[in-house]
Amino acid sequence: MGTNLSNDRADDSASAGRSAPTLDGIGYRILAALRENGRLSMAALAERVGISRANAYSRVEALVDRGVITGFSASVDPAKAGLSIGAHVFVTVHPQSWPSFRERVIEMPEVEYCAVTTGEHDAMLMIRATDVGGVHDFSTGVIAQLPEVRTVVSVVILDEVVRRSFILPTDLPERAPGGAIGMTRWTPAPGAREPLPPR
Repeated sequence: MGTNLSNDRADDSASAGRSAPTLDGIGYRILAALRENGRLSMAALAERVGISRANAYSRVEALVDRGVITGFSASVDPAKAGLSIGAHVFVTVHPQSWPSFRERVIEMPEVEYCAVTTGEHDAMLMIRATDVGGVHDFSTGVIAQLPEVRTVVSVVILDEVVRRSFILPTDLPERAPGGAIGMTRWTPAPGAREPLPPR
């Protein structure tokens, strides 16, 4: 099945999400078409990409097998579904508490996304709530109460200007090198951290 992907020499032993296999132009066009409409039939996908239906089917199956496509789901507008408030919650964690902190966060239904970050804080949580009170209740009554947590800073989102399901290497524009030096500062994270398990 993997023979349908170009440059199929990617190391399968690499951690998921760490080293994505290289795709050919057709592979990227398939992903772009499914990003626009995940309910495309194989016949419609094949026509959109310019390949046979059998080829489209085998390529999609190969993308799933390789872990490039991790699932199919509906794209939902949170506000129209009743969650009108979003917030970023920045958390600083006690150094020896990462395993239990990860386990707790994974079980929290309010958390849409969580990432370990560099900088002043250790983790960023994206949460949804029905109102500002829900953000306050989560920040002060749930996260801040965890023994693993040292500090919490909540930032309410006023407007989500761009929200894409995913981006592809083919989306990235060519830019000439030589930008201003020193405009970006990377702050290393203190101590070793393991990534959160995949959802």
